[in-house]
Amino acid sequence: MTEVATRRAGAREWAGLALLALPTVLLGLDVTVLYLVLPSLVEALDPSATQTLWIMDAYGFFIAGFLITGGTLGDRIGRRRLLMIGITAFAAVSVFAAFAPSAGLLILAWALLGTAGATLMPSTLSLISNMFGDVRQRAVAIGIWATMFALGMAAGPVVGGALVGAFWWGAAFLLAVPIAVIVLVGAPVLLPEYADPEAGALDPASVALSLVAILPLIYAIKLAADHGPGLGTVTLAVLAVLAAIAFVRRQRRLTSPLLDVTLFAKGAFSAALAVLLIGLIGVGGTMYLVTLYLQLVEGFTPLVAGLWMGPPATAMFVAAIGAPLIARRIRPGTVMAVTLGVSVIGYALLALADAGDPVRVVTGFAFVYLGLGAVAALGTDMVVGAAPPTKSGSAAALSETVQELGIAVGVAVLGSLTTALYRARVTPPENVAPEVGKQVTESLDGALSVADRVPAEVVRAAQHAFVAGMNIAAVIAGIAIVAAAALCLTVLRHVRPLGASRDPATVEY
Repeated sequence: MTEVATRRAGAREWAGLALLALPTVLLGLDVTVLYLVLPSLVEALDPSATQTLWIMDAYGFFIAGFLITGGTLGDRIGRRRLLMIGITAFAAVSVFAAFAPSAGLLILAWALLGTAGATLMPSTLSLISNMFGDVRQRAVAIGIWATMFALGMAAGPVVGGALVGAFWWGAAFLLAVPIAVIVLVGAPVLLPEYADPEAGALDPASVALSLVAILPLIYAIKLAADHGPGLGTVTLAVLAVLAAIAFVRRQRRLTSPLLDVTLFAKGAFSAALAVLLIGLIGVGGTMYLVTLYLQLVEGFTPLVAGLWMGPPATAMFVAAIGAPLIARRIRPGTVMAVTLGVSVIGYALLALADAGDPVRVVTGFAFVYLGLGAVAALGTDMVVGAAPPTKSGSAAALSETVQELGIAVGVAVLGSLTTALYRARVTPPENVAPEVGKQVTESLDGALSVADRVPAEVVRAAQHAFVAGMNIAAVIAGIAIVAAAALCLTVLRHVRPLGASRDPATVEY
């Protein structure tokens, strides 16, 4: 048993965790701030429908694409150094995004922001694994880390709504600047530096293959959700699969791989990743639909809609902090399964909601968020804990890749499904110009934009059609969550309670 593995964290480590919470909150905030900023942004920049979708997706897509590279880069050049480089780039690009004069430049800014963000997520999480060698302390620290990310996601709508109301849509992105200054000042004092002394040079071919394996796959899912399967969708999916196969084969041959694929041989590692993916798909899509519901169906301002998201944020906070404490006595797989079961109640409430029913919708989403809090904390701890210290950056990156991929896929699939069901239910109103009718049938946002040129009952029908689509999306997401809970009860049932073994080498993964 090594000293590093059993040393309990002290005041410096917990202060360092507080510092790491800042970029983590920032990353979570930027995931959701667009949900509330988007209406004002669309009015200012007038993007096309395609540009609007890319504005929503570019950030998550590029984070997911570059996370594996970002994680292994930290193992090579130093995790603290990568954090400092990443937060500097993130702040600079945030300023660029805040003052972007056109939709095209904003999409570019979001892509660059995602690339910079891909250095922050794995570096913060892998630093935590270095700072907290004690199994129980590490689980609580990762629970706090997951809570901070969730807090940022929950605060995004509130912060975005408040800043849009007080200033302009770009003001929400300037929060990165003071946070970057604090991190750059505090990191050399509070955070340890760690780099794998045996790590080789970064393999450019592996980086390229990882991007080709991830980005076309996400885009193929998005195309299929928007337009149905077609030649282009199939081509992209096949390209991604071939690149993934080539990537895995190359990693097996390299002495210093970009990703240690042997980690997948551990059942709990792979199962925890699968549960994280399913959970984030459900939450990502549901959050997108709930924020649209609050603004477009209930007519709340961005600030008021953001405040309605407060109770779900509280539920996730309680779960992310409480789950690691409960998991000291009860097996983590059981805790995750139970909380996922509770979240199914939330999906059921969303499936039964209707227009004019914000309490039911927000209550349902609070149950959904509660399930995610436990899964994010315990699932992430399983993934990071399964890797040796020299590979924790790679494991952290993989965990975050799966979660970012889940959010992006959730928005694309559940959002596009709701849109498709909306279009199937809404017919062009009579006695209006063709372009007005097209706006009504295209989306609820389009229908509201021409509300002064169509009868009131047309707008009400459009709102009910959107809610009906949200109902079906909640049913599908709930079924997937039941499958994830079953996975926890089967594959993860052997994982011991946290701290049951003081020696990490004997902890079951």
